[in-house]
Amino acid sequence: MGFRCGIVGLPNVGKSTLFNALTETAAAQAANYPFCTIEPNVGRVAVPDARLDEIARIAKSANEIETQIEFVDIAGLVRGASQGEGLGNQFLANIREVDAIVHVLRCFEGGDVTHVEGRVDPIADAETVETELMLADLESLERRVPNLVKKAQQGDKEAKIEASVLTQALDLLRASRPARLTQPRDAEEAKALQRAQLLTAKPVLYVCNVDEGDAADGNELSARVFEKAALEGAKAVVISAAIEAEIATLPADEREAFLSDLGLHETGLNRMIHASYELLGLITFYTAGPKEARAWTVHRGARAPEAAGEIHTDFERGFIRAETIAYDDYLKCGGETGAKDAGKMRAEGKEYVVQDGDVMLFRFNV
Repeated sequence: MGFRCGIVGLPNVGKSTLFNALTETAAAQAANYPFCTIEPNVGRVAVPDARLDEIARIAKSANEIETQIEFVDIAGLVRGASQGEGLGNQFLANIREVDAIVHVLRCFEGGDVTHVEGRVDPIADAETVETELMLADLESLERRVPNLVKKAQQGDKEAKIEASVLTQALDLLRASRPARLTQPRDAEEAKALQRAQLLTAKPVLYVCNVDEGDAADGNELSARVFEKAALEGAKAVVISAAIEAEIATLPADEREAFLSDLGLHETGLNRMIHASYELLGLITFYTAGPKEARAWTVHRGARAPEAAGEIHTDFERGFIRAETIAYDDYLKCGGETGAKDAGKMRAEGKEYVVQDGDVMLFRFNV
């Protein structure tokens, strides 16, 4: 199951600064020149979760273990990447390996940081990157689709499914629209589209990197990005990478006061992590006991045995039932015993679709 987000954007928009703050490391060198990140740096970060804190408190758990999401800091792209310009081929290959794209856009003025194209225009920047991705997808599909159509006409059922959905994607790309707007007719077409690994089929989160003074409410530049995201059905968040980098160096007990002084209720990184999690279509379920309370991740729509398999493959193979309590019921009833006494613990079978916030205990036999 993929929890991998690639941080992309033009050079010098704040990608590596953001990545450093995100992982609270200096693993990615941040510098004022293009291509300072040559190999993709990878960092796994915990997903902030107030519900887990409450569950651990009620269950009197000795430890808390958050679920995690992976971010990859990918080298900056320049115009012509689809033809191999700059680090184009490597950039495209790295994006192909992630599950979602976190697109950092420069939404701050200031002459001390050089813009690779000599101007500050986040919409143009977004279009530069997306155009290169679309050109790469277009070249790929123009080679593949004719062969698929030919096989489909000869009666190949799998080719017929692929030809149907990829022809639709190709038509979108020829109209300068991303492949993520493709509408598969059924689950088989959806799987075929996913197998195609099209760069522009991946979900996108726009991150508006603003100055410190705009961190709370954004600015005119970030407002334009939010409009673009709304039109595309994408997500957007406002972050000041400089602030996040500073917060990352502070002791944990000083961060809340620092945020309060800036008029912020939570870090921009927390918002970005949650938005990325939602972008991937993920939900969280929990297990709790005296030793630990733990958050686990599954894709929305997963059934109980699949969730059990996240803990251990034996749990999925020998699944009997899942004793399940909704998060709100767990809180109201003061934990597992109270929920059981109140009739709020349910015995769910193999067809149960896991709900976000479920507290679960799996029964299995192998």
